[in-house]
Amino acid sequence: MTPTRTDPDSLRAAWDDLQAAEPALRIRNAADRLGVSEAQLLATGVGRTVRRISADVATLLPRMEAVGDVLALTRNDVFVHEKDGVYRNVSVGRHAAQVVDPEIDLRIFPAYWRHGFAVVQDGRGGVRRSLQFFDAHGTAVHKIHLREGSDVDAFEALVADLLLDEQSERVEVEVRPQPPVDRPDDAVDGAALEQEWLAMADTHDFFHLLRRHEVGRVQALRLVSDELAHPTDGHALRRVLEGGSAEGVPLMIFVRSPGTFQIHHGPVKRIVDTQGWLNVLDPRFNLHVREGEIAGSWIVRKPTETGWVTSLELYDGAGELLALLFGEREEGQPENPAWQALLA
Repeated sequence: MTPTRTDPDSLRAAWDDLQAAEPALRIRNAADRLGVSEAQLLATGVGRTVRRISADVATLLPRMEAVGDVLALTRNDVFVHEKDGVYRNVSVGRHAAQVVDPEIDLRIFPAYWRHGFAVVQDGRGGVRRSLQFFDAHGTAVHKIHLREGSDVDAFEALVADLLLDEQSERVEVEVRPQPPVDRPDDAVDGAALEQEWLAMADTHDFFHLLRRHEVGRVQALRLVSDELAHPTDGHALRRVLEGGSAEGVPLMIFVRSPGTFQIHHGPVKRIVDTQGWLNVLDPRFNLHVREGEIAGSWIVRKPTETGWVTSLELYDGAGELLALLFGEREEGQPENPAWQALLA
């Protein structure tokens, strides 16, 4: 059965058929198979296991601490970042929000959070509860899964306050535009780009640098000298994780979705390969990576007031940033020499 984008009944029936044939198939993959977004597929459960809620970050985040220990999940097509903890130290601004805690550390861009769902369904081990949020195209930006010790009453109170009057099974999503095309390399003043790069005092200045020069991120990496950015092979991530594990080097691992960066702080320990996935399987932190789908790996150096900051940057085939790795450091402190040695 081939569902239409506007027919929840046939879409739900097609998903039922897929689940019967492949019980382990995840909803994200099922949506790809059916030619719809994950949000559209999830919405077919409204009235049964799913309730539609507001994706209002300003209401959600300050209330999450009361729910207690949960699993935060942020992913893209290549990386899945899962972190247990409590949503503490929340701040919400007009254009950005953040959760700052040694366990759950998030940078959130609320404009991308468009659709929200509360999901309560039977699963292995009992009832599974989650809050799931999607962008305008129906792509997941962030999910929160309750754990055994989570406060279910606080969860239900939060859902009640976020609940929408409109509980439709139909989700209207926008067509994702084609990625912007970089200007020709010879239209970019590479010397000026490098000069301003070398003059940066904060890594956050990098985004403004790209904007001023109207240059794509990977294009900028290509146009500057090897001192600032140079490509490495597709196994760089594996070598960094395995080396960091063996030497106990504390890392910062950023994974990006369309509306969220989720960050792990600290060393990684257990590195495991399973069925095409490279995994970190540590207590309270899991990372899952389709290593073969990383199209670009770069070692990048940026100057700051306290010295150079070095990162491993990972991209997909369209030049979209997937993940960043840094050596863990305190704000204002120089970079850990052990991290520099690991990348070298």
